Amino acid sequence: MALKVFFVFALLGIIQAVSAFWRMECHGRTGVARIDPIMDAGIISPHTHVVHGSSGFSVSATFDDLAGGSCTSCAVKQDKSAYWTPALYFQDGETGDFDIVPQVGGMLSYYLLRGENVTAFPPGFQMVSGSNYRRAYTLGDVKSPDPPQSDWAALKQTSQSDLEQRAIGFNCLDYSKAPEGSLYRHFLPDKAFQDANCPDGIRIELAFPSCWNGEAKADDHKSHMAYPDLVQDGNCPDSHPQRLVTLFYETIWNTADKQFKGRNGRFVLSNGDPTGFGYHGDFMSGWDVDFLQEAIDTCTNESGSIRDCALFVDHGPLQDDAKQNDCSFDVPAALAHEDSLALNLKNLPGNIQIQAGPQSATPAAGNVASAISVATSMLGDFFGGAATTTSSALSTSSTSATSTSTSLAPALGGAFLESSSASAVEATSPDFNVQAVPTSTATSSSLPAAPTTTSAPVVTSEPGLVYEIVSTQTITNGAQVEEIVWKEPVLYVTEDSVTTVTVPGAKPERKLRPRHAHQHGHHGRRS
Repeated sequence: MALKVFFVFALLGIIQAVSAFWRMECHGRTGVARIDPIMDAGIISPHTHVVHGSSGFSVSATFDDLAGGSCTSCAVKQDKSAYWTPALYFQDGETGDFDIVPQVGGMLSYYLLRGENVTAFPPGFQMVSGSNYRRAYTLGDVKSPDPPQSDWAALKQTSQSDLEQRAIGFNCLDYSKAPEGSLYRHFLPDKAFQDANCPDGIRIELAFPSCWNGEAKADDHKSHMAYPDLVQDGNCPDSHPQRLVTLFYETIWNTADKQFKGRNGRFVLSNGDPTGFGYHGDFMSGWDVDFLQEAIDTCTNESGSIRDCALFVDHGPLQDDAKQNDCSFDVPAALAHEDSLALNLKNLPGNIQIQAGPQSATPAAGNVASAISVATSMLGDFFGGAATTTSSALSTSSTSATSTSTSLAPALGGAFLESSSASAVEATSPDFNVQAVPTSTATSSSLPAAPTTTSAPVVTSEPGLVYEIVSTQTITNGAQVEEIVWKEPVLYVTEDSVTTVTVPGAKPERKLRPRHAHQHGHHGRRS
């Protein structure tokens, strides 16, 4: 009989491996406007988005429009895709006026090559991540770290709605301390927390689904895609067996800018969400399919730098920041007199009302397109149903402030750190390590260099011993990025069955057969 014996280790049981990826640098933004050609095709969108990528972006943009754009705000000129998310504003607590928060370094879009046989986006491909009208977290206490990924299935927290909520992250930036893991915090921290803990601003993160059913788009903009059961890793649903690139957006907002110091106010997304639960993002591919597939197959340097991909360099040159910032799309006439970057706005662009929940937000009265969008935004349960745990709403305070700078700061090297369990970062308070007083009153002026990675150690084993993946974690230490694969050693022990036969006239001989099991712990640690 074969017995399965598990020996679970903490850090000493880590086996490290590195998945291929690259960081698409889009240091310029093509515009800030109420445009969304996926959710609001052909009409003005209800809320403002910050847009990166092809100059062919418009209210009715298609694949051909993007591919035919005259420029891109990304470093690789062949990337004519469009990437967009809601903008972040600050509302003054005294006047109620709004100002956009300065964006730092544009956007980084990680192309993570996870899973088997990763396929390029087909022509006309588009997708959405997140739910615009969500205003509650349904996986327990949002201020507690996620349980280990290995427990999600047992907790019945692997429905598409569950995974989508865990695909959003708000990373508190303090470059003088060890960084937080990506997707560690799933809500937008309030101003008091950020003043005390985030002297370098906040990085908003978004993971897209990567499991595909073969269709370039869907009527509800979502059902052609699904998350694997660990958000970015794990198994795809049987209905979506193909694996596309795993996109991961990072956008840094300077919520610690000096103009906000000492101000009474709150941060709010341009869709009227002060909680962060309704953060979302859109993607439309503008890639030549063959070129992207070649990049997927060959751009596998562990550094993740596009400069270490011969395909990008040989078909370059890569665009510098000046070139990226020089690219923009044409603003439609209907928005010619609307300046989403203006100071002291009396309302959010589009007259969007702030709705903190916990009930789902509602569209503006008379906005039929937005009413339809509500329905499609709530389709996250089309695989596996809704979460079975109770909802925990974030309490928000009514406050705000003003912003003056809207220019993009120099490039910031992205730091992708995936936290796979509660053990990745220890929470010492309900507010995730909140400090009683601000740790710094000045914004850090030194920006870290683009991170690199080191190769994984060679893994050895013994006969009968195998390792099963539990979860993954990515950690950045200075300029080094490490991806850690958490595995459980599984030892198969064979227990011999002994049969004793008694022969008449002979004294039975007692035989002892010792059973032996090897307890083996393997670990690798980076220098």
